[in-house]
Amino acid sequence: MHQALKEAITICKTLLRNGYDAHVINAPLQEQLLRSARQPAVDIACEPDMDTLVKLFPKARMESEKRAMAEMEENGILFRFYPLEVEDAGHPELSLLRITPSMAAMMDPKERQQLRLTGFGSPAPSGDAYEGFADFKGGSIRFTGLPDETLRHNYLLAVRALRFAANFDIPIEPNTWLAIVRSSVRVLDYVPATDIMDEWRKVAAESMHRFVRLLYDAHILQGLIPEVAALSCVCQEKDKDGVEVNVFDHTLECMKHYPEEGFHYDWLGTMAMLFHDVGKLFTGEYFDGQWTFYQHHRVGAKVTRKILRRLHFAPEDIDLLCHLVNHHMRFHFMMTDRGIRRFKALDEYPRLIAMARADLQAREGSYTSFNHNMKYLDRAETPEQMLEPLLNGNEIMSETRLAPGPLVGVIRDALLQAQIAGEVTDLESAVAFVREYARKSVG
Repeated sequence: MHQALKEAITICKTLLRNGYDAHVINAPLQEQLLRSARQPAVDIACEPDMDTLVKLFPKARMESEKRAMAEMEENGILFRFYPLEVEDAGHPELSLLRITPSMAAMMDPKERQQLRLTGFGSPAPSGDAYEGFADFKGGSIRFTGLPDETLRHNYLLAVRALRFAANFDIPIEPNTWLAIVRSSVRVLDYVPATDIMDEWRKVAAESMHRFVRLLYDAHILQGLIPEVAALSCVCQEKDKDGVEVNVFDHTLECMKHYPEEGFHYDWLGTMAMLFHDVGKLFTGEYFDGQWTFYQHHRVGAKVTRKILRRLHFAPEDIDLLCHLVNHHMRFHFMMTDRGIRRFKALDEYPRLIAMARADLQAREGSYTSFNHNMKYLDRAETPEQMLEPLLNGNEIMSETRLAPGPLVGVIRDALLQAQIAGEVTDLESAVAFVREYARKSVG
């Protein structure tokens, strides 16, 4: 911290000890300005009037500027005192003086142009996506000038800052972050949903989970897609041990895992992952110590359609996302040959498999059904006549002279596998196969 700021803080503490409120005006900006200042100068906002100030600091004298109350030079540092807004009925933003004429005069002309202050013009937008942002080489996302004032010039910058932070995986500077949080309602009031989605479209699929988390933490998601934000209030079991997790956190984990294994650039698939459990908000029930969400996939598809229309998605994208939400549960259950065939007939079935995989990774669940379905997925290419054995149970018992029992079913399954493998091709070879299998099993 600059020595001038340290001494200014000492002055503020003196005022506070004497019962008067005081603070250094916009300390981060003044710290920046002091680095290039010829003479160190710090502006302070304080509560006492001029007479009281002189009693506490005899060197203080009247300042010619209309907005400043007094100034004082101490140890080669110039301190300017500005009146602090103390009226109870004053607007909250008036309680914090964020810039003074002397501070504005010391700023870089380009940054000064962006200030929304009386007497300062606002330049026309240049179309540069990085306009209003400081260089990212500093290791954080930061608005130029005063964050709140820069944001007032274009509230879309709030969403753009979240986009940059997610894509580049770097933090947002604290004062910029607070400006975004303070302006969350105004962002939703003044920025069209189409403009927000244009920014969202530029978020990489692999970064989208971070972007949605930032939208939530900045209190923008709650107004933009309240149905998804509300999933933070819905719990579900993460594993068989009964550990619970809120559905919103689970959704973000799913979005994190989905773009892996060949889906790195699948923006729409990752977006479908955002909505895949939205139906749980409307179908959740707690009974006998357990959460249930029956038909959440079907309900979720209908809710998703409503949300996407509100966000002005293209009709073809709406149909695709709703299709994925509606069928995302299909691959979770161990399927028969007929079930596998019906699943593979669905549009976008590779995306549905990726959604099931991401869900399992997020829950650290069992892969038994998933691996079974993956193993037999190729069987959908097998001709239907090969999906039934050449001998049924009664015929197997007749040829092997076995009594009804589990072994008959085992032999039937083995016969079907031999048919698929090409080891059994006709009725004669089927009879020979079951007789030999029975002999080895019984003998």
